[in-house]
Amino acid sequence: MATGVQFTGTLAANATGRWFTYGWSAASHVIWYMMPTSPRSGAPQLDWDVAVERATSTQCTYWLTVTNLTNVPVTFEGRFAILS
Repeated sequence: MATGVQFTGTLAANATGRWFTYGWSAASHVIWYMMPTSPRSGAPQLDWDVAVERATSTQCTYWLTVTNLTNVPVTFEGRFAILS
């Protein structure tokens, strides 16, 4: 399994943003998750959704929509794990 950080981001309070990353092998099983880097205890900080575009017969693009669930700015990392 390969893991890594693909991008970092910042979202204003209660904001939603969209990122994309391209050139991924369509044959791979990739899991995406967002990890807040600004600490805040007591409640979830982020929610995210992943959409996939088949860009070519061998490559895909991931579209990542991230929502800040808090009333303060949140910084985060967009992380991935390749399972196969």
